[in-house]
Amino acid sequence: MSRTVPDPLSTDVAVIGGGIIGLGIALEAQRAGHRIMLIDPDPASGATFAAAGMLAPVSELHYQEEDLLSLTLASAARWPDFARTLAAETGLDPGFRTTPTLALGADAADRAALGDLREAQTRQGLEVTRITTREARALEPLLSPHISAAHLIAQDHQVDPRALAKAIMECLAATGTKRDGVESGQTLVRTRATALLHEDAADSGSRVTGVLLADGTEVRASETILANGLGAADFAGLPDALVLPLRPVHGDILRLRVPEHLRPLTTATLRGMVRGVPVYVVPREDDTVVIGATAREDGNPGVSAGGVHQLLRDAQVLLPAVAELELIETTARARPGTPDNAPLLGRMASATGPDVPGLLIATGFFRHGVLLTPIAAHIAVELIAGRSDPAWDRFRPDRFSPALKPKEYS
Repeated sequence: MSRTVPDPLSTDVAVIGGGIIGLGIALEAQRAGHRIMLIDPDPASGATFAAAGMLAPVSELHYQEEDLLSLTLASAARWPDFARTLAAETGLDPGFRTTPTLALGADAADRAALGDLREAQTRQGLEVTRITTREARALEPLLSPHISAAHLIAQDHQVDPRALAKAIMECLAATGTKRDGVESGQTLVRTRATALLHEDAADSGSRVTGVLLADGTEVRASETILANGLGAADFAGLPDALVLPLRPVHGDILRLRVPEHLRPLTTATLRGMVRGVPVYVVPREDDTVVIGATAREDGNPGVSAGGVHQLLRDAQVLLPAVAELELIETTARARPGTPDNAPLLGRMASATGPDVPGLLIATGFFRHGVLLTPIAAHIAVELIAGRSDPAWDRFRPDRFSPALKPKEYS
């Protein structure tokens, strides 16, 4: 009995991967007038589901990541309009809040480490205000009286990734079903994509013409965007010489409910250093807090008992009242890391030199996925339109692929 081959589908832009990066790109491409097909069996269920949503270009500065800083600052500047427009389009609150961040040190060594980081931040022109621990406790009365240092970072904010993803999917579904009053096909396709399709099936460096779905359906697209996190590394149909050096960095995240007599536990996001180990506490509007996050490369996808213990222990050093909260959720997810901790974003060269047409890659966002969503979406839509910026070349996905002779940048 012969198997019936499903009729092919068509769209302008096929986005593979429904994490926050894929969702953001699909949204901006749709706003730019493109027909969109977002392909993911379970959107926003991976790293996006676990993410705390800190929009923290200043706090997240790490040594030798100056190129990445320029990208995170540019994206942070886009966040207010990005969130405001989404809320206006959907009537939903994406959870964007401009509350500040307090960086805290637990002991003398942590105080010294925070001081060193502040010097590095200041050299980059970032504003970090050293305040006394008394001033910190005036802002957040439930802080421990034993913290050793406090810095106020007014520029670092937060968003609720789950609320954000819900709003984007609502927007895609509501505005994607019709275009000028005409049905335009599926926008959210809840299935798995298995391989890229090429103009020349025998040449993985030829134009990408779409993607194959798990049921055998071909999706024909003018542009295909691979935004499926760790799954991008070995996705079928990629150019043979392309190397995407992604590694899974697992993080344990806790969610706790604050009892009424302790509300608000904190209004600012707290980023602490406790005996040299980072911990953060992010307040939510629903009287919960998010505590995170460990960074494990042990290959264990489950929640780590040691990680949970460490997070609760260290959070209580900063906020003793954490011991009185109700633990309502423990989650672990893997974030896609790269050797330089910067994303793999853009087009890539073929073995013969020119960029492979019809394909964009957007993965490797590691701990910055939520923060970088607006700028990643902007860059992707600009590249679709044929516009580029030399500053983006430093994030090209082929920079770890010597055989493709990746572009140099200054």
